[in-house]
Amino acid sequence: MNYIGKILPVDGYMVDLHGNLPVDYSKSLTHLYLPLIGIKAVMLYQTLLHEMEFKEIAPIQTHHTIMNYLNISLVDIYEARLRLEGIGLLKTFENKTPEQTVYYYVLQSPFSPNDFFKDAMLSQLLFHHVGQDKYSMLKSHYVGHFEQPSGQNVTASFHEVFDTIIPDANAYHKVERIPENQGPHIDSIDFSWMEHMLKSRMIPYRRVLTTENKRIITQMMHLYGLAEYEVEKCVLWALTDENYLDIDEFKEACHDTFKNARKEASVQLVTREAEPAPTNRQQPITKEEQFILELERISPKQLLEDLSSGNHASEQDLKVIREIMTTQGLPSPVMNVLIHYVLLQTNMKLSKAYLETIASHWSRANLKTAKEAMEFAKREKERYRQSIEKKQNQRTYRKQSSKEVVPDWFKERKQKTTTIQTDTISEVELQEMESILNKYSSGGKNSHLQG
Repeated sequence: MNYIGKILPVDGYMVDLHGNLPVDYSKSLTHLYLPLIGIKAVMLYQTLLHEMEFKEIAPIQTHHTIMNYLNISLVDIYEARLRLEGIGLLKTFENKTPEQTVYYYVLQSPFSPNDFFKDAMLSQLLFHHVGQDKYSMLKSHYVGHFEQPSGQNVTASFHEVFDTIIPDANAYHKVERIPENQGPHIDSIDFSWMEHMLKSRMIPYRRVLTTENKRIITQMMHLYGLAEYEVEKCVLWALTDENYLDIDEFKEACHDTFKNARKEASVQLVTREAEPAPTNRQQPITKEEQFILELERISPKQLLEDLSSGNHASEQDLKVIREIMTTQGLPSPVMNVLIHYVLLQTNMKLSKAYLETIASHWSRANLKTAKEAMEFAKREKERYRQSIEKKQNQRTYRKQSSKEVVPDWFKERKQKTTTIQTDTISEVELQEMESILNKYSSGGKNSHLQG
């Protein structure tokens, strides 16, 4: 991992703490966070935390100070900082001036041991890192088991005891919530695809897709790298008879889905590989490359809407696409190429039978990206064209042998005509790609995944 030059020993830093530390925060760092982020990251957090005592005397210090304290290299310090940021224990702000670069490190309060196990992603990661026996021991020790007292609950509610001048319109719910600013920061996703799936099955989607459930679904989706159709199966599996989402059942279903689909993979926190150094060719140079990039980013729903000049995609088309993606296991980028290919071949009509035939073929080919799917479609189309030409040539040869000899100038003319027809088809497809790209560049559409 090449982190050389990311920060310099002379770069300054300031430290602050957001919120209040739990009483038993050190237990969380030692027994719960340490297996996930490593000893260097925990040491850096504690060092920065205690550096706050000196901010009145020396508000800005250099990174050379941390190097002396921890006796590790600046590369190790930078990697430890990234781990703290990724796990949700640190936020970093950079302030560059002509004289000096200063980093403002805002420490985030770690979870208490009890709240740590309420976070679906962190608790599941800990399970994979320390194993079932150690995990069960830690959870039993820090969370324990609350014995529900016998008898009838006669506790008075808020409204039975108090009155307010202006009634609050918000309903009061007894929900164990964790503050939103704690824990790893995960990019949110659009749940419209799941809402549509639940409504089509007559399931009250608001009961399933609560704010807390959305957070857990998002975490599990990122943790196990699950596709949308895999998450749908896990949600349906974990629904109770009253159509509530059983969180433990859902996490177990996600874990089983991951194991079955990726038998040799394991869930471990590893530092992401650094992106390759930028070259002179930073942007795609052809229309086709730009088109492939868009097909990788958008959802099948948005592609259908863009192809229909912004009109809403019909529920029937979305149902067909969802069923094919679910049964054949096609990723969204591959499905986008399939939709575009079928529409081009069928005069902009989405034929279910045609989609299913090609989807089963592409599924067996194990296509994963839009580029792979487009290249595969081109090869298949070229193979089909050559097969047709071969049959035509065979028929022509038999016909010529039985009747008359065809002059060479006529053969050359026929070959030119065939070439012109082939080029015309390619030009139509190129114009179709360019029209879609123009919509993305001028329409400013949202490129987030939708279901």
